Amino acid sequence: MPVHDPIADYLTVIRNALQANHSEVTIPSSRLKLEVTQILVNEGYVEASEFIEGSTQGEIRIRLKYDAKGNPAISGLRRVSRPGLRKYVNKDEVPRVLEGLGTAILSTSKGIMSGKEARRNGVGGELLCYVW
Repeated sequence: MPVHDPIADYLTVIRNALQANHSEVTIPSSRLKLEVTQILVNEGYVEASEFIEGSTQGEIRIRLKYDAKGNPAISGLRRVSRPGLRKYVNKDEVPRVLEGLGTAILSTSKGIMSGKEARRNGVGGELLCYVW
């Protein structure tokens, strides 16, 4: 029986859109994807996002960010915790991605947050993905 991983699908859609130099991408919405997208906006990896009402679950439109030379702001995305192998960290083990140049995204008891926020709030949780 196949296991569905919506976060891995979300990251793959963004990765593929960046490789194809698309200016924006539209993804089926969920609360988790909305919160991860908001972290990407706050950390400066994407320009903006908007929720689009419509179908039963709605969609998220993400405007991708590029520099003056056309290089994407996101150079890498990696799923860490998977449905078959969950990865949890406590408050002292929250990783620094690329010595602080990247961002870890965690699902904590206080909601979805970046690694920097988790360290500041003193919480750990499930390590969803790395972005750099």
